[in-house]
Amino acid sequence: MAKFDSKTFNPQAFGAYVKRVPNTKRNELAKSGAVGTNEQARTALSNQTGSLYATVPYFGRISGSTSQNNDGAHDIASTNTTTFEQGFVTASRMDAWTERSFSKNITAGVDFMDNVASQVSEYKFEVKQAILLAILKGVFSMNTSGAGVTSVAARKFLRNHVLDIRNASVPTVGASTLNTALQKAVGDNKAIFKLAIMHSAVATNLENLKLLDYLKYTDADGIQRDLTVGQWNGRLVLIDDEMPTEQTVVTPGTNTVKVTATATAGDKITVCGVEYTWVANGGTVGDFDIEIPASSTAGKEATAIKNKLDAVTTGDIADWTWTVSSDTVTATQKATAPEAWFDFEFAADNTSSAGTVAAGTASVVNTAYTTYVLGEGSVILDDIGDAVPYEMSRDPKTNGGQDTLYVRDRFICGVDGISFEKPASITASASNTDLANGDNWNIINDGATAIDDKAIAIAKIVSLG
Repeated sequence: MAKFDSKTFNPQAFGAYVKRVPNTKRNELAKSGAVGTNEQARTALSNQTGSLYATVPYFGRISGSTSQNNDGAHDIASTNTTTFEQGFVTASRMDAWTERSFSKNITAGVDFMDNVASQVSEYKFEVKQAILLAILKGVFSMNTSGAGVTSVAARKFLRNHVLDIRNASVPTVGASTLNTALQKAVGDNKAIFKLAIMHSAVATNLENLKLLDYLKYTDADGIQRDLTVGQWNGRLVLIDDEMPTEQTVVTPGTNTVKVTATATAGDKITVCGVEYTWVANGGTVGDFDIEIPASSTAGKEATAIKNKLDAVTTGDIADWTWTVSSDTVTATQKATAPEAWFDFEFAADNTSSAGTVAAGTASVVNTAYTTYVLGEGSVILDDIGDAVPYEMSRDPKTNGGQDTLYVRDRFICGVDGISFEKPASITASASNTDLANGDNWNIINDGATAIDDKAIAIAKIVSLG
């Protein structure tokens, strides 16, 4: 049997032990009831090591709209049901950790299995949460271009299942937000939604409005206490700051720099931590040099500074648009850079080139928060296990001897009512980038008709808190 730091290692027992250790991190989405399984996909994929993709039949429904009047004089017209297919893809993940004396030096006397198993348990929830967020990102960025059934169905789904109130007169969640979002998504089928998962900023706003009710329990002394799980309009609320956020520059910040004296070769300026040196007109100009203009004036040098900085495409300098007027350079924050940092300094020992930097105008930045509202088991992330989920290796030579723990996982990924359409580029395992790509997801359809999106228990609310 394999050894780990001179201790017997049983991979099956280790796997069971990992599952028994409680996870202390939030990763609320990964632990929620919104994560489900699909037994047909599991049957198709779990017993086939290396299988990547499976399609599961999705049967159509009969409709009362085909009912006919029986007047005794007409034949009965017959219709048939259609059959859809839903695609599921597997995502395999792997990792390893090497320690020179893992059990003695790292655990500081703590039992080896307790220490390692508890860390691996937390790690696995982080991996699952990242996969789930990638899936949701992909579903809510499905391709809507074109006139085909998939594009039309995607447009309808995104129009109905997304409530974006960022630009509303009240851009934060309120008493009617959830009900409005769910009615917009599925109409009279609102009961399919069971929980909402949100950023703490959104939850705090609901708490301040007294719209978030925490479940209660009575302790052994008969005192009623709040649990950490809340309810919003009857739906369970989970709070997790890993929910997506997006910052938008509403009012760009501005800064101005006025050149007051011409430069001499060797003078320096520092912009956002990058040092530039003035070189003589006609001299060799490197990436961090600025050429002194011929017959230099403060205005010409301001233009030279502007041209140099506006050509930078990476780093903090690129977060600003640089313009010039007379002898003054203005830096205007780009809308794509909500956390832009500005600093401009003339060298302290600069006796020839000099200038002043005016106090900047602060930017106004909004943060948009995504709240997901989900049904029970609406997102499929089924851990079907790798052929060798845990493995140990002892290297007695390197670093005087070291041990490596290898971990491998394999998941079935899908969404109830939405099909993953595997592109040819995915040959062995779907990455998080693949799962987040909206081009890989379609509302289930038979090529002519898509299923009713009212059956899909996934919705998104975007708000400023």
